[in-house]
Amino acid sequence: MIFDLWHKTKYIYENGASFCHNLTTIKPKTFPGQTLLDYTLEISPTPTDITERTDFFGNAVTRFSIQQHHKELIVIAKSKVERDYASQIDHETFLKAKDISIEDTKLVLKGTASELIDVRQFLMPSPLISSNSETIKSYAAMSFKPGRSFYDATYELMQRIYTDFDFVPGFTNIATPLKEVMLAKKGVCQDFAQIAIACIRSMGLPAKYVSGYIETLPPEGKEKLIGTDASHAWFSVYLPNYGWVDFDPTNNQIPKNQHIVVAHGRDYYDVPPLKGVIYSMGKNTMEVSVDLRPSKDYLAQMQSQSQQ
Repeated sequence: MIFDLWHKTKYIYENGASFCHNLTTIKPKTFPGQTLLDYTLEISPTPTDITERTDFFGNAVTRFSIQQHHKELIVIAKSKVERDYASQIDHETFLKAKDISIEDTKLVLKGTASELIDVRQFLMPSPLISSNSETIKSYAAMSFKPGRSFYDATYELMQRIYTDFDFVPGFTNIATPLKEVMLAKKGVCQDFAQIAIACIRSMGLPAKYVSGYIETLPPEGKEKLIGTDASHAWFSVYLPNYGWVDFDPTNNQIPKNQHIVVAHGRDYYDVPPLKGVIYSMGKNTMEVSVDLRPSKDYLAQMQSQSQQ
């Protein structure tokens, strides 16, 4: 399936800004099962300088600065992405990896293979996630019981977070501690992903944060409104002899074609869509709109094939 993705961020500065320096992490990745076919980044005002690089986690990051007075900043990312979940999964290898126990996973992680060095960094605490909370450990232990497969324990954890927590936009922000989320049992996708990661790391197992988008569907009989989608977040765990497998606790599902991956990190702090510094005074506001839907060309092609 081929998707058209549009992500617009607009900052409005009450008294204008004389300078800004920003980093964007909104360019979708390419990997088996996902291919970035096209990407453009439009920035207004035109940046004084702009560069793109690959960060420590393999994400595409664009750095830009605007060194002139401006009343607003508009950043629009347009992408065309092909998703094919079937080509992402090696079913025979995956079925074997699903049965590997928690204990055997920990044993494998002690190995010296170069791949494992990268995996082990996702065992450690990160800026927004601490795994030494007794509340987190107790919640995790209910699923991560001795002898159980790592995959099954993670799947159950995903289901429990979906059942136990309420999705309440605006209840939290990026600075809200996880202990408050655990206490209130409320939050958004970012919180649920980080709760899961904290639980898994508290058990001595690796988990990483995934940022991206998910295709949303309108109510039956209604047209989908432009710009009403949003960024999304979920998490991924490493299965020995297989690789990373994603889980979406907000929607209680394994991400497939409707999930577009942008970046991986230790937590949200590593991969926000846009962050930076500005020189400004007064009230500043931000507006974000996202639109993700099947490409019109792709839909036309599918319709033509069905009529043949």
